[in-house]
Amino acid sequence: MTVPRARRSRDSYGHIITAACFSIQAVGVGTYISFGVFFTPLMEAFDWSRAAIAGASSAAFFITGLFGMMVGRLNDRIGPRLLMSIAAVFLGLGFALMSQVSTLLQLYLVFGLVFGIGLSAVDVIALTTIARWFSGNRGKMTGIVKVGTGAGQFFIPILASVLIAAFGYQTAFIILGFAAFALLMAIAQFLYRDPDIYDAGQAETAVPVAPVSGAGIRPVQTAGIDYSLALKSPRLWLLCLSNLLLVFCLMSIMLHIVPYARDMGIPPHRAAGILATIGAVSMAGRFAGGLLIDRTGSKRIMILSFILLLLALFWLTRADTLWELYAFATVYGIAHGGFFTAISPIVAELFGIRSHGGLFGIVVCFGTTGGALGPFVTGLMFDRFLNYAFAFSALILIAAIAFVLMLCLKTGPRA
Repeated sequence: MTVPRARRSRDSYGHIITAACFSIQAVGVGTYISFGVFFTPLMEAFDWSRAAIAGASSAAFFITGLFGMMVGRLNDRIGPRLLMSIAAVFLGLGFALMSQVSTLLQLYLVFGLVFGIGLSAVDVIALTTIARWFSGNRGKMTGIVKVGTGAGQFFIPILASVLIAAFGYQTAFIILGFAAFALLMAIAQFLYRDPDIYDAGQAETAVPVAPVSGAGIRPVQTAGIDYSLALKSPRLWLLCLSNLLLVFCLMSIMLHIVPYARDMGIPPHRAAGILATIGAVSMAGRFAGGLLIDRTGSKRIMILSFILLLLALFWLTRADTLWELYAFATVYGIAHGGFFTAISPIVAELFGIRSHGGLFGIVVCFGTTGGALGPFVTGLMFDRFLNYAFAFSALILIAAIAFVLMLCLKTGPRA
């Protein structure tokens, strides 16, 4: 049987969409994570505290979620190409202008606000575009795209450290900022909101095409619940609250695991290796989680990830040797990757893809709010008790509450 040319075109372009979204995640998230490499140069140049510099990172994370709601809503209406192009300007400019920062106010305005606005499109556009293009293998393709996050987290900080050593931190900011702008601007030109828009873009007049299911590409993008109706659904707010508490825990661990290891007397390079292990294992968790989502559904992957997270946190409260921390990193890394892969598909399962961008933006905003608060609150608990025992016990309780909320979430068809 001959495959229609329109179908072949869609199938082929689906791979380009996946590569583009993978690259958006790698460049955007990798650039954000690389900010940590600049901590020491900024402290040495301006005598700022670690808390003050970390606060700018938390501000950017919060702004990302706040503007992500608007980006998601606009993406549903006008598509990702223009939005990603605008985001590329903000993200690249925000990072490059860090070379000129000399006060804390400038730090928070440039990185927290300008860069944060650019970063707001990275997750929402990449994952919503994938959700719209793929149905039968949405989990697999989301997993592949989220591997891009891990790749960026691994490679771009290394590149940043090399540039700082070779040219100084100010030039490194400029090089990475302009590189991120150029790459994201170029990638944006390959984006189409969904296969229907892609078909319309290939001809002067859009021609209706019969639905295609064999490759998992979904041409009809109107299925799902209307945005205003979804806002009234308790399921949306259960998911939002669960995600807020979850990311509170995840970002607390990511920021404090290295200082925790250093407090035990573990050398800096081995302590940093714990974080690198989380990143490497999370890539496997993202890809494996994506494959399993297509077979079992997103909620089951979230539940499995919660079980692994709780086991890892219990283990962490008793871990006091290097090998035990690496064992923690392995189990936690799988859970970490599973969570961030399942969150976009579960929105699609609950509400369809008609308003996926806007609804996913709300879920992301709750997550980034928790992610901005978590490291700060965990640090306050450490300062109060002078150890992480109480803080990590609190994270177990918070993760357990998020788990219960997820168990209460019904993903079946609406009544």
